[in-house]
Amino acid sequence: MTTGTGRAGQGPNILFIMYDQLRHDYLSCAGHPHLHTPNFDRLASRGVRFTNAYVQSPICGASRMSFYTGRYTSSHGAQWNGFPLRVGEMTLGDHLRRLGMECWLIGKTHMVADAEGMARLGLSPDSVIGARQAECGFDSWVRDDGLWAEGPDGFYDEKRSPYNEYLKSKGYPSDNPWADFANAGIDEDGNIASGWMLANADRPANIREEDSETPWLTRRAIDFIDQAQGRWCAHLSYIKPHWPYIVPAPYHAMFGPNHVPQAVRHALEREDPHPIYGAYMDGAIARAFQREEVRRKVIPAYMGLIKQCDDQLGVLLDHLEATGRMEDTVIVLTSDHGDYLGDHWLGEKELFHEPSVKIPLIVYDPRREADATRGTTCDALVEAIDLAATFVELAGGKVPDHIIEGRSLLPWLRGERPSDWREFVISEYDYGATAQAAKLGVAPRDARLFMVFDGRFKLIHDEAGTRPMLFDLAEDPEEFHDLAKAEARRSAHRAEIDRLYDFLAQWGRRLSQRVTRSEDDIRAMRGRSVRRGILPFLYDGSEVPDELTAKYRGRAKARFTGN
Repeated sequence: MTTGTGRAGQGPNILFIMYDQLRHDYLSCAGHPHLHTPNFDRLASRGVRFTNAYVQSPICGASRMSFYTGRYTSSHGAQWNGFPLRVGEMTLGDHLRRLGMECWLIGKTHMVADAEGMARLGLSPDSVIGARQAECGFDSWVRDDGLWAEGPDGFYDEKRSPYNEYLKSKGYPSDNPWADFANAGIDEDGNIASGWMLANADRPANIREEDSETPWLTRRAIDFIDQAQGRWCAHLSYIKPHWPYIVPAPYHAMFGPNHVPQAVRHALEREDPHPIYGAYMDGAIARAFQREEVRRKVIPAYMGLIKQCDDQLGVLLDHLEATGRMEDTVIVLTSDHGDYLGDHWLGEKELFHEPSVKIPLIVYDPRREADATRGTTCDALVEAIDLAATFVELAGGKVPDHIIEGRSLLPWLRGERPSDWREFVISEYDYGATAQAAKLGVAPRDARLFMVFDGRFKLIHDEAGTRPMLFDLAEDPEEFHDLAKAEARRSAHRAEIDRLYDFLAQWGRRLSQRVTRSEDDIRAMRGRSVRRGILPFLYDGSEVPDELTAKYRGRAKARFTGN
């Protein structure tokens, strides 16, 4: 089977690798004191590591839809997990195929299809167009979102699991071997020790390491690359190091409590917190990660998962080098959001502290134009939506900036410093479907948070009408001191608050929904109707060139009025 319809030699291929819930600072090239990631570092030494990259929403589904569309969450509308991406929303696949580049999925998207919209338009999921609509615009080499949980009401994900089918083929005796083996250890009495229980995070998963999720997906990626022809973009999307926090041997024992850092949190954060922050600190996830015994078990497992990801990246990079693909493939490494791991009294993600909203981003471009920046870092303010614009330019196209709201990173890869680069980044979080919104009595339409960050000051606006939050990361890099907590402090920082609100207002006035006509299209429309005979409000025709009135001058062909 061949996958490419474009001609070879028209530009590089794109390998777009995403890890799920990988913190920006859990790589050795980013300064982690214990976790050695030589293969992430290897790619960083050949490309550019962007040190100020932020997601458009700190939660899986909404963040990924922004990566795949190049649009802010309030533009594409899929603002929380389980919110469908509406039919017709342009995606990477749509943009790249127009430029002769195929776009394939290998792994996770966390995307929910707009089934009602597809039915309204008569799109069958079995058709090529329908399948692409149901897969975020990708053609699917293998789709596996990774959480094959099962409870009293059935499966969390009702689709067929390619990974479970693989495990069955390898002899794992279970209807759901993901749950019984990949996501479980064995206790001292021979019973299943499920990875859902954090107390089991230090046990090895009851699976052969080569059969666990990360190596399995790496092999599927290599299968794809080996048969691919023409130009292609492949989205290799790993489920790990996302929870459940359990990892096979030997990775389960590579790190221990002595490698667990002290939690980045302060008692001040719990004193009269912002209502939403307080609600999250009081949630079940946060309460779990406020227990030190949880952190001592979970963080070593999380590090083991990352170490396995790094080793498998090495397998992939070695294969690309052996087959010559490193010479014609741009490689991007990133994550859909971070993981609090107990910092700021929180677990998981969802709010806007750096461990949650900031992501790793490494871009390797093999072409000569990128030689000047190899092994460097870039501190420009970067958004996840910039990758869509970058990929369009890599495919040889002009970025359709009436649709894609990000900006291409290629100038930075070439060592250029665009003078008009953005002054701030935006992230949004719709918490309307959460227990916190219910607890606070906030209506879904009002349960929206907005982050504005200019590289120093970070403002969080709550549409439900409570006060803002403000942090100065130059003076308070750990984000302990909310400068808008008390009225006196808000007054003292009024200028910064007003300036950031001006940025938010500027962003809010962006042109986000005029997606069917580009600026060039609109310029070309100017005067077109006049040249097609629409000539309103002329007095005698002398106001315009004669050629425009030629069809309306001359002898009458017949008379039907009077004598």
